[in-house]
Amino acid sequence: MATEKTEYTPVQGGPSAPSLPGQPAFPIGFDMNMPGPNMYGGPAAPGGLPFPPPTAFGPGDSGVPAGLPFPPPTAFGPGAAGAFGMPSGPGYSDRPSSSPYSPPGPGGPGSYSDGIYHHEEEPPPFLENQDFDFGLDNKSIRRAFIRKVFLVLTAQLMVTFAFVAVFTFVEPVKVFVQVHVWTYFVSYAVFFVAVCVISCCGSVRRQHPWNLVALSILTLAMSYMVGMIASFHDTDSVIMAVGITAVVCFTVVIFSMQTKYDFTSCHGVLFVCLIVLILFGILCIFIRNRILHIVYAGLGALLFTCFLAVDTQLLLGNKELALSPEEYVFAALNLYMDIINIFLYILAIIGKARGS
Repeated sequence: MATEKTEYTPVQGGPSAPSLPGQPAFPIGFDMNMPGPNMYGGPAAPGGLPFPPPTAFGPGDSGVPAGLPFPPPTAFGPGAAGAFGMPSGPGYSDRPSSSPYSPPGPGGPGSYSDGIYHHEEEPPPFLENQDFDFGLDNKSIRRAFIRKVFLVLTAQLMVTFAFVAVFTFVEPVKVFVQVHVWTYFVSYAVFFVAVCVISCCGSVRRQHPWNLVALSILTLAMSYMVGMIASFHDTDSVIMAVGITAVVCFTVVIFSMQTKYDFTSCHGVLFVCLIVLILFGILCIFIRNRILHIVYAGLGALLFTCFLAVDTQLLLGNKELALSPEEYVFAALNLYMDIINIFLYILAIIGKARGS
């Protein structure tokens, strides 16, 4: 079924409508009524058919009679120079209806020309911004962490000094451990393995209940060694060492909580001193001199007293360095080893001084 094509006669454009008073004349080159490739009624489009005029099918939606020209764009208000239907260049009005857009100058507010955002208002200081609350700075979390650490430490110390009391006051046990010295080396091997697991395996150290199991094994092995060492000293020397250790540790902990000095910054220096102390201890094995052993024990007690201050401030979290609340087993282990070493060195000083 063929469709009959209807031919449309191009509309010849006339002169443009007069412009409003005070407005520039509408140039003929931009006349909406002149035939053109983009105008209704203009030349024929490719294919042989001309574009139909907008009124070819009757009055438009607005009720404009057929054949009337379209009003120019400036008929309803002033336009901007250079816009569609408005001339631009010399001789034409340059008074736009609104201020043209001008990009911000270099270095001005909101400029990214130098790769840095500049703004008149500075952001609030980090320390004064109370909207951010982190785990390490949360007081409730930190207090719960401290309570947990001291509870674990108290249990460890009670077990250890219970071993010391049994090995010191119970004569059959004292004789047994003095005869079977090989048990000391077995407990030392168990202690060494447990320390390596807790210190090097973070998954075990943070996973409950395996962290407590490893810490319990370490505590039992260390308690046996401490009790065996105490069995070779007089009862009076052991009691004196326990009392002095308690006073020293309590004083150091209270001082670390109250002082403004940051002991955590000295951690590297203390580690170097520990290496020197180990070399000094190896030298004391081959040189049997009582004065030299007392000096060695005194330096050891002083060094681990400093370590106790550092580990206490790491636990509190109010200095430059701090432990995570997840590391309560590691924190308890640090404090436990500091206190035990202080006790052993003080016991060695008393024993050597008394000739036992």
